[in-house]
Amino acid sequence: MNHKEEYRRKLISLEEAVSRIKSNDKVVVAMSAAQPPGLLSTLHTIKDKVRNVKVITCLLLKDYEFLKYVGKGEEAPFILEGWYFGAPERELYKKGLATFIPNNLHRAGREKLNAEHINVFIGSATPPDSKGFMSLSLNLVYEREMIENADLVILEINENLPKTFGDTAVHINDVDFVVEYNTPLLEFPPIEPTEIEKKIGEYVSELIENGSTIQLGIGGIPNAISKFLVDKKDIGVHSEMITDGMADLTELGVINNSKKTLWKGKTVGAFITGTQKLYEFVKDNLAVELQRGSVVNNPYIVAQNEKMVSINTAIQVDLSGQVCSESFGPTQYTGTGGQLDMHRGATMSKDGKGIIALRSSVKNDTISTIVPMLTPGSFVTVPRQDTDYIITEYGIAHLKGLSVRERALSLINVAHPNFREVLLEEAKKINLI
Repeated sequence: MNHKEEYRRKLISLEEAVSRIKSNDKVVVAMSAAQPPGLLSTLHTIKDKVRNVKVITCLLLKDYEFLKYVGKGEEAPFILEGWYFGAPERELYKKGLATFIPNNLHRAGREKLNAEHINVFIGSATPPDSKGFMSLSLNLVYEREMIENADLVILEINENLPKTFGDTAVHINDVDFVVEYNTPLLEFPPIEPTEIEKKIGEYVSELIENGSTIQLGIGGIPNAISKFLVDKKDIGVHSEMITDGMADLTELGVINNSKKTLWKGKTVGAFITGTQKLYEFVKDNLAVELQRGSVVNNPYIVAQNEKMVSINTAIQVDLSGQVCSESFGPTQYTGTGGQLDMHRGATMSKDGKGIIALRSSVKNDTISTIVPMLTPGSFVTVPRQDTDYIITEYGIAHLKGLSVRERALSLINVAHPNFREVLLEEAKKINLI
């Protein structure tokens, strides 16, 4: 049977595809912009036929009907777990209807497969080419591992998905079923940086040398940083997320990957999420490669890039250097994602730097983000022994190698002036100073 016949044989409707999900199944959904909106928009139609279907997600970008039927007990149609919360997962978590999977990105897929058997994987892909190969397009964080191990693999074919290169090719013979659902791609528009975030971006740019390889996270601060790199030369990219800012810097000639240690000449990432402009940029672009999250975010691989600079943001930093980037107290907000992976890899790199950049205060300067101790119940994203640079709009604190006393003083120096005196007093009370 040739690949065209195989495709036709495996092509089924959305309704038939979701009907193959049975009670007690564990269903993994492709991440972020690679999530299959057609299948997810149809999933609720089996709510009266199934119980205890565990749906495992990562950064949902859309609110789907099936989420209304997520519950706690085994009698609920759907149970929801997430590796990294988008707005839909976050809202369910607040109601006690979703749970979080602690993870580092480079091990997320493998650890889930080790913990329990995965029955179904649903993802998205481009239409097959003349040889029967489809491109997984926008995500390789854990998708390949799931395709290789799930009992049932269903891919949603969307002609609007860009063909990308690297480890993205999957043959029609390697999936069980396909559905067709041509729809505009889910976008994650960049957050326009504030004046404070621009100031932070300036400080960060001071630490990025020509010839550095960078990783950028999500949010206004990473977007601000990209705007202050326009005068840099020979920048490379090794980042779990490929962003709009990276596309802009490539078009300006700032990013050319010419000095990279690994994948010289290539922008390398594990997933792509942004605007339509970014999706057009990566389409058929041989200078952009996606590799598995287990490869891109492996700290020991990251560390092989000389002058590797990891740049992420945080919610709170305490005076000993502990970083919380994912929760408000015990309330999960996002996730660890690849932050610790990349931070550790960068700090192990020759001439590398691990940067955590955050505003010094929030809520109109009424709450300090630099605190004596993390809010009770907060989850530590970067342990203090790993923390390298902390940057606010008031400057740069380099913590590696410093004592706790020296760290506290350095962090107070970059805290908002409104809080420095009280931070100093609190630091003395708990014997940090």
